[in-house]
Amino acid sequence: MIISHDLGTTGDKATLVSDDGEVLAAVTSTYGTDFGPRGKAEQDAEDWWVALCGATQELLRRADVRPEDVEVVSFSGQMMGAVLIDRSGAPVRPAIIWADTRSVAQTAQLVERVGMAEGYKITGHRLNPTYSLSKIMWVRDQEPEVFGRATDVVLAKDFVAYRLTGVLATDPSDASSTNAYDQAAEEWSAPLIEAADLPRSLFPDIVASTAVIGTVTSEAARATGLLAGTPVVMGGGDGPMGALGAGVIAPESGAYAYLGSSSWVSVAADAPLHDPLMRSMTFNHVVPGRYVPTATMQAGGASLEWVVDVLAPGQDDRYVRLLGEAADVQGSEDGLFFLPHLLGERSPYWNPAARAVFAGLGRHHGPAHLTRAVLEGVAFNLYTGLLAFVENGTPIDAVDAIGGAANSPLLLQIFADVWGVPVTRRNLVDEATAVGAAIVGGVGVGIFDDFDVASRFSAELSSQTPDPDRHTRYGREYATFMDAYARLEPWFDRL
Repeated sequence: MIISHDLGTTGDKATLVSDDGEVLAAVTSTYGTDFGPRGKAEQDAEDWWVALCGATQELLRRADVRPEDVEVVSFSGQMMGAVLIDRSGAPVRPAIIWADTRSVAQTAQLVERVGMAEGYKITGHRLNPTYSLSKIMWVRDQEPEVFGRATDVVLAKDFVAYRLTGVLATDPSDASSTNAYDQAAEEWSAPLIEAADLPRSLFPDIVASTAVIGTVTSEAARATGLLAGTPVVMGGGDGPMGALGAGVIAPESGAYAYLGSSSWVSVAADAPLHDPLMRSMTFNHVVPGRYVPTATMQAGGASLEWVVDVLAPGQDDRYVRLLGEAADVQGSEDGLFFLPHLLGERSPYWNPAARAVFAGLGRHHGPAHLTRAVLEGVAFNLYTGLLAFVENGTPIDAVDAIGGAANSPLLLQIFADVWGVPVTRRNLVDEATAVGAAIVGGVGVGIFDDFDVASRFSAELSSQTPDPDRHTRYGREYATFMDAYARLEPWFDRL
């Protein structure tokens, strides 16, 4: 049996997976986020560890599994953050997570010294405040005393792997989310780290996602309930891990959409995809030699969560009720648009100053219209990523949907109608990243021969087919949606 941990934005999901890929049990332990002014988004890394320990203990208890039956532990984790730790491995400050956009000035320094085009060529990503490198620079500039105590910088899954094993490392998928990794050279980028004026010693060794980095220590065994000596596999970032869990491991695998707090559309490729307009970015896959071209928006599922919490705070049935009502009204067809930039924006604008906007509100619009506009706004925004892939020679014939928000048939139908392709819901909607991590762990210790087992672990449950007339109509409304951002962009900078 395999235990995988998916350290997401809202909690750690521990999943028990059998050697034939069956999800036997899953437990989620939540933690909070400190959102603040000027783009602040932080979490306490110790909360991740507490969540991991609690979820592991509960998983073993609930599944009635003996610790000695667990053959390996592996990880998927939120990407693009920065956990600064001291020589003892203790965090010197709260972790800065992917959503934080305070390092605008530091990013401008990188662009000035390296150039945006050159940075994109080296890393496969724009130089942007959402990435780790400028966040580390921000701590150095804003909190020099704190920064002086830091000896290493890691990402979420690296931190808990270190707490389990005492071994400090990262993998190519997470390294490729930092703005400090050279994809061609497959190592940390000396030019970018030098441009950031940071010591190379801050950055950990990079090992394969499938590498057994160590075993559970006696101390960690007491905290988690695991058996001391259990192998621990490095794992990878949640984006590439979600691709693996969705079965997207090669160019012919097709496309998938992840609908979590942040949301993205993605494909697998044999080489980085460098979009001339830099709308998309490319992560390293957890599958060696493969890449994951991706277009990510900051607040996909988070936009739905926000509008539901605002319109129906504390109501147990708020999602079901509001989504049900949204199915019976119109949004963009009725002139109501939502720009879903609650946390600034990555693809396609890469603008941390962008903000969410309802445009076209009328007196007759109520909660159902607002909810519908949010769903359509997320679909429109992700459509830009799909178009970037198509325009760069990657045809999109269908999309598999994973992540919590993929449980909504209405949302998937809106996606199908906006995108003009079938959108499929699979049985691993909520567990895809966790199963991806389990596959990586299983390959790492020899339970699985290769990554192709991913295709056996999920089955199609339903498929939403696009309505041609609605797709044509949505095409006109998508143009209006894009025009709204273009007109508002100068105003965002004044806020």
